[in-house]
Amino acid sequence: MARTLDSSNKVLSLKEIIKLVKTLASKNKLDIIPKNEHIIQFLAENSHYREKLRVRPTKTASGVAVIAIMPKPYNCPHGRCIYCPGGIEYNTPLSYIGSEPVTKLAQIFEFDPHKQIQSKILQLKNRGHNITKVELVIVGGTFPFMPIEYQKTFVKSCFDSLNLKESDSLEEALKMNEKAELRCVGFTVETKPDYCKQNHVDTMLELGVTRVEIGVQTLQNTIYKNVNRGHDLKDVTKAFKIARDSGYKIVAHMMPGLPGSSPKKDIEDFKILLEEPRFKPDMLKIYPTLVLKNTGLYKLYNEKKYIPYSDEDLINILIEVKKIVPKWIRIMRVQREIEEKDIVAGPKNGNLRQIILEKMNVLGIKCKCIRCREGGLQSRLIDDNNIIMNRIDYDASNGKEIFLSMESK
Repeated sequence: MARTLDSSNKVLSLKEIIKLVKTLASKNKLDIIPKNEHIIQFLAENSHYREKLRVRPTKTASGVAVIAIMPKPYNCPHGRCIYCPGGIEYNTPLSYIGSEPVTKLAQIFEFDPHKQIQSKILQLKNRGHNITKVELVIVGGTFPFMPIEYQKTFVKSCFDSLNLKESDSLEEALKMNEKAELRCVGFTVETKPDYCKQNHVDTMLELGVTRVEIGVQTLQNTIYKNVNRGHDLKDVTKAFKIARDSGYKIVAHMMPGLPGSSPKKDIEDFKILLEEPRFKPDMLKIYPTLVLKNTGLYKLYNEKKYIPYSDEDLINILIEVKKIVPKWIRIMRVQREIEEKDIVAGPKNGNLRQIILEKMNVLGIKCKCIRCREGGLQSRLIDDNNIIMNRIDYDASNGKEIFLSMESK
């Protein structure tokens, strides 16, 4: 089938390719019709059919292959947030329940970063993706509170995996990757605000981290106390300034619907986060509060002391948020990757972003975030002669930020 496609004198459409594959499968009396990823493996490296048959094309639509990797479980020094599942006793990092694809893979490889990366690279390659530009994201728990030697060993193994060669030191691995075929163009670490102090950020810089995701969750001190978060709002403000002064792009995690909050409070928090100069993150991940087993929140829910938002209330909150998101922010996620069967209460729609956008479309409301306007993700045909550079200057963390974008007129 791959040979037939590559030798075809006519450039076939996806519909024509599917018809051809079915015809050849029937002609050769195959028991099953080969999947796209099976055909891709036999196509020529420069075959234009690789792009047409690519599985889940949005994975690399922004030009980068994002690879999430998971360190071994460690418990937080401050204790546990009441909404947080997982932990050493469940063989999962905190905030993960074990059924997520990234967790399952990490457990199979006993949290070995080299094996996790190699497995994901092979999967992406077999599905037709360009993997020369890689972004690594360390997920699960709070990486900066783990022993520094473990952090360095873990990161060195990550870069050795990309370099396809073992180095003698972390510094050598980072240097080697500058000219490697699989180049790490972005490296992200998740942390809590109280573990984003100067010493933590200095270590991140040494590790080669380029972006930091900060678990803000709310801007209410009373809620931080309610959920046993282990820090206050001052820690959030300081974390933003330290990270930004160190040259980091910042992703803020927010959790609407926490105990003690309300739709009005959540919307106000987002307005403050997006508009006040002490914050203004570069990216946003929105994780609506979920009731999961083996958490303190699960106990409160069973005792009728916590009531999650209805789907309608949550959707309305997120529409209000999308209304005010500035053009320099990318909303990266709008829901956790947790199966419906594992959610006791709270929003269970895996396609929550799609539902929100459909309702916004009916209401005639457009989101201005980067993801909603990005040409590659929207499958838009861009006229190269009809593009202008747009510049936005804004204040953030006692400094000046400049956002440049190339936009169609």
